[in-house]
Amino acid sequence: MCNNAGIKLSMRVLAGVLWVAVLLVGLSACKEEKQAELVMATDATFPPYEYFRGEEIVGIDVEIVQELARRNGLQARVENMKFESVIAAVQGGKVDLAAAGITVSPDREKQVSFTRPYARAHQVVIVPPESSVDGVHKLPGLRIGVQHGTTGDQYVTKNIGEPERFANGALAVAALVAGKVDVVVLDGEPAERHVARNRSLRILPEPLSTEEYAIAVSKKRPELLSMLNKSLEEMEADGTLARIVAAHADTQQTVDAEPVAEHGVWASFHTNFIKDNRWKYLVNGLAVTVEISAAAALIGIILGGIIGMIRSTADQTGRLKWPDYLCRLYLTVVRGTPVVVQLLIIYFVIFGSVEVNKVLVAIVAFGLNSAAYVAEIIRSGIMSVDKGQMEAGRSLGLSYGYTMRSVIMPQAFKNVLPALGNEFIVLLKETSICGYIALQDLTKGGDIILSQTYDAFLPLLAVALIYLCMVVVLSHLLKKLERRLQKNER
Repeated sequence: MCNNAGIKLSMRVLAGVLWVAVLLVGLSACKEEKQAELVMATDATFPPYEYFRGEEIVGIDVEIVQELARRNGLQARVENMKFESVIAAVQGGKVDLAAAGITVSPDREKQVSFTRPYARAHQVVIVPPESSVDGVHKLPGLRIGVQHGTTGDQYVTKNIGEPERFANGALAVAALVAGKVDVVVLDGEPAERHVARNRSLRILPEPLSTEEYAIAVSKKRPELLSMLNKSLEEMEADGTLARIVAAHADTQQTVDAEPVAEHGVWASFHTNFIKDNRWKYLVNGLAVTVEISAAAALIGIILGGIIGMIRSTADQTGRLKWPDYLCRLYLTVVRGTPVVVQLLIIYFVIFGSVEVNKVLVAIVAFGLNSAAYVAEIIRSGIMSVDKGQMEAGRSLGLSYGYTMRSVIMPQAFKNVLPALGNEFIVLLKETSICGYIALQDLTKGGDIILSQTYDAFLPLLAVALIYLCMVVVLSHLLKKLERRLQKNER
């Protein structure tokens, strides 16, 4: 009986794996339909090169890529992700090119190919007004904030010392205003915008270095590199490049020019959430977070339940050795690696050659991660049920599978409900890393608002309160379910 149940269960798992494989093949076949697009990876927190205006990503880089696409009969599409992911997206074939104010450097040239430069930039130092720092020679020994993965980060690390790294320039400047760092090193034009929004800051006249921006392309696509270089040369010759840069250099000074520091509470609230309907970033991000969390939790329960039953069956009967070995291997790998690494591997490696919805990628990644923890929770619940329950069921002529489903599992579920609830709460908060694969979840929505207003307090507070409310509601529902289960025992 036990062996038959285990075989049936293993066959169902195998059928599920085969179904997913067929689905991936089908998705791969559909990829050919999108060859008319030129997909650009960027980090839209770097004005004036890329930034949000309302719900649209605009900027120098965006307009350049749109013009490149138009000249070659293509349609441009922008994928917004964290800066440290844009090169990986190009290497993995998830996008055609990356344009995010990317400085050409020897280390990056080993990973991707670069087009001809289209802009020059400087790394500059931002200091508070009362600072005694009057030149770059005084930087050693100071707390230096940088945007993670930029050439400013590389320059400071190589020539000055270990900096404090932030996800974007706006967060680094917010840390400077709060006194968490002594100076900030950023690219010149974004630095000027930060200072315009925080008039208590100033930029040192002496730049750290001079750099060139270019578009990154995969080394496997020399034909695309040649096409882009030809069009960039034409755009430079006919003055299009100069017009695009000049247009955004003029407009960036007027966008949100009023300093946040001079606002009152209501004015800050209006700037962060009401103006340009910025609250929609949080609402849309919340919808994505809930969708991913709910679907991943469902996968975690189903797959985790199957794994938990296989492992508990192997522990109690000594059978299902091979399925148990595979389950142990799965649990070791998933629980032994960070979820952000798993998300990036699934997106850039496993789904690397497949054009698949990023929400689905996130659901799969978080579902597989959650299943590993749910499996051990369920296994502990099954093992906590007295062995006499199984023996009593079998003595009544019930099969092993029926006894497990109808007698053991209901008791095990009640025992582990608090632990399951805690796992789902952790899962909900773990989805905040979705920005690494260009998903605009709740946390990313707050980052977008911060990058537009340069006010860290209200956007981050709003994100934290929304997460807190969801956790409180989920905890309340779980308590109600616990009480109902306890009443059924009487």
